[in-house]
Amino acid sequence: MTPSPALAATPQSAAVRERTLTRLDHARLTRLLDTQSDPGDVLADTLDLSELVDPREIAPDIVTMNSRVLLAEAGRAQPQELTLCYPEQAQPSAGRVSVLSPVGASLLGAQVGRTVQWTLPGGAPRQAVVQALLYQPEAAGDYLR
Repeated sequence: MTPSPALAATPQSAAVRERTLTRLDHARLTRLLDTQSDPGDVLADTLDLSELVDPREIAPDIVTMNSRVLLAEAGRAQPQELTLCYPEQAQPSAGRVSVLSPVGASLLGAQVGRTVQWTLPGGAPRQAVVQALLYQPEAAGDYLR
């Protein structure tokens, strides 16, 4: 997967390089993208440009797959609780967002305290701060989920 030229030239690409993923999440998401007709540049770039670590070595403040986060979006009175999941488990009304969605892709590999940015399908830009990591599978000892 080659980073898109448009994304590589934006400040967001520098933020993507600062991401950390587990090798297991990276392998599973790479396989998932291979099955998609239009995988999207942001997730592909995140996979290409992130630092990879063993699941037992991931810091407890990094968003991994199946993590539950508290996200404070600019303009919202209350933070949202979201769980980053695979597409088949997504239920946006229940706060379960797909890693293939714009907000989901922005969360992957982000650290608590970081501002994440994404673009809605209609083109509107959004940003939010990852306020807290309420659950991370690896921190709970679940390295294979």
